Amino acid sequence: MADDEDDDRLLIGRRIHALRTERGLTQRALAEPAYTAAYVSTLEAGRVRPSENALRFFAERLGTTAEQLATGRPAHLATDLRLRLADARQTLCTGRSADAAERFAGLADEAGLHGLSQERADALLGLGDCALEHGELDLAIGHFEAAEELLRDAPLPRRVPALRGRAVAHLLAGDLRYSCYLLESAIDQLNNGGLPDPQALLLLYSAVIAPYLDLGAHRRAAQAAELALALAPQVDDPVAVARLHRSVARTLLADGRTAEADAALAQAQQLYQQLRIRTELAHCHWMRGYLRAQHGDLAAAERELRTAREMLTDRQADLYIRQIEVELADVLRRSGRSAEAAELLAELLDALHPHRGAVHAGAAHRLLGLIAEERGAPDEAERHYRTALDLLQQAGASADLADLCRLLGDLLRRTGRLEQALDTYRAGLGHQSTPGTTTLGPAPAVPPLTES
Repeated sequence: MADDEDDDRLLIGRRIHALRTERGLTQRALAEPAYTAAYVSTLEAGRVRPSENALRFFAERLGTTAEQLATGRPAHLATDLRLRLADARQTLCTGRSADAAERFAGLADEAGLHGLSQERADALLGLGDCALEHGELDLAIGHFEAAEELLRDAPLPRRVPALRGRAVAHLLAGDLRYSCYLLESAIDQLNNGGLPDPQALLLLYSAVIAPYLDLGAHRRAAQAAELALALAPQVDDPVAVARLHRSVARTLLADGRTAEADAALAQAQQLYQQLRIRTELAHCHWMRGYLRAQHGDLAAAERELRTAREMLTDRQADLYIRQIEVELADVLRRSGRSAEAAELLAELLDALHPHRGAVHAGAAHRLLGLIAEERGAPDEAERHYRTALDLLQQAGASADLADLCRLLGDLLRRTGRLEQALDTYRAGLGHQSTPGTTTLGPAPAVPPLTES
C-alpha cells in the first residue's frame, strides 16, 4: 500500500513537471500567489501529494483538469468513452454485430489503458452480447465473467447485466439448471437486500422465464412473468420493457392463452420497431411463428419464421438461425413437406450439439425420428429418438423429455418390445410429475415491493 502511495506521488509530480516545462513556466510562476516555489519543487520530486485544492489550483494554471493531474487520464475521457460505448451499442442494435464487436474491443482496450474499470466492463458486456449473437458461447461467457470480475466490488444491480448475459449463454449451451441457479441466486440477493432494484429485477425475471419453461417449471415461469410485469412501470429502459413483453408471451403460450400472448408480442414488436433493434424484432417474428404454428395456421407460421431467419441472417446470428430452422422444419413436416424438412434438419445438425443449443438439437432429432417413422424406417426413428433423449436429459428439459418418452414408448410397443415400452412410459411419467419443482429447490424470494 505504501509503495502504491509513493508511486502515486511520483507520477503526479512528473505530470506537473512535464506540463510546467511544456508551458515554459518557472516553479515560482506556477506557484504564485497561493503557494511557494519550494512547495512546487517538493511536489515535482514526489515527496508529498497535493491536496484536492492544490490539484485544482495547479490544474487551472496548467490548462488541464485535476483528474488528469491525479490519474493521467485526458480530460473528459470517461464521458467521451461512455458516448462512444452508446454509439457501439446502437451499432449492435441496428447494424452489423461484427462492426460493433470491433468498436467494443477498441473501447475495452482504451478504457483498460486508462484504468477506467466501469467503462471497460461495459465494453466487455458489449463484446459478450456480440458473441452471443454469433453463437460463440464460450467466448461470450469469458467476456461476461471478465466484466463481472471488474465490477466485483460494485453493487449487485450494476453486475446484473453481465450476470444475465452469462446465464443466457449457459442456457443456449444447454445448461438449464445452472442458468436457473445464476438467475435465482441473484434474484434472492436483491430481494433479501432490503431495497431491490426494479430494473435489475426486471432483467433477471425476464431472463429466467426461458429456462423455467424448458425445464417444465411452468408455475415458476408464470410467477416470474407476473412479478416482471408488476415491476415494469418502475423501469424507464424501453429495451428491457420490450424484452419483458416477449418473455411474458412465452408464459402465456405455455398456458394456452394465445390471444394474450399475441397482444404481448405486438407490444414488444412495436417497441423494437421504434427502437430499430433488429435482433429483438426478429425474435418477435420467431415467437409469432411459433404461436401461429401452435394455433394451426401453418402458412402464417412459415412466413413469420422465414422473416425471422432472414433478419438474423443479415446479422450472422448463426445459433439463433439454426434454432429457428428447427421450428421451421416442424412447420414444413406438419404441412406435408417432410422431405424438405429432413433436408433442412440434416444441414443444421452439425451446428447444434450438447454444448451449443442442446434443447434444439434434441428437437431436431425428435423431428427426424417422426419423419423416419412416416417413411416406415423404425430403426432409424429409434436412433434419432434415443439421441434426442440423451441431449435433453443432459439439458434437463423435463417437458420435452416427457413427450419424447411417449414417442419412443409408442415405437417400442408397435415393434413388439412391451417391457422396454413400459419402462420408457414410466420414465416419461416421472418427467411429467410436478415438472421442475423437484430439482430446482425453493423458489426465489418475492420482491418486498410486490408482497401483499
